[in-house]
Amino acid sequence: MSKNLEVSNLLDFYGGLLTDKQRETVEYYYNDDLSLGEIAENLGISRQGVRDSIKRAETVMIDMEEKLGLVKKTRELRRSLDTIRHNIDIIDERNMKVYRSNAINESIKVILKELDRLSNE
Repeated sequence: MSKNLEVSNLLDFYGGLLTDKQRETVEYYYNDDLSLGEIAENLGISRQGVRDSIKRAETVMIDMEEKLGLVKKTRELRRSLDTIRHNIDIIDERNMKVYRSNAINESIKVILKELDRLSNE
């Protein structure tokens, strides 16, 4: 995964733990793709100040991820949900071709509804 995407994911989970200035500099740098000079001009601080703010913010977010693992757990949950959805598709296809069971169809609908709910949380 690219560093930009990794930091954006960390920002989604841990951005609220940063100071307003840190969050703003990280968003400008990673999400808006502004240069250190552009950010410095926007915020009225030095390029070194921008760089320091970004590095401190990255350290805070990486430390929190190491302690809490929310990004990792979310990725694992999404992979599990995708695996469940794939297997439900296989069961549905088999049911349509072989069993044609209304009970299985209804169970599939319930499972898919729960998967959608979990996917959107």
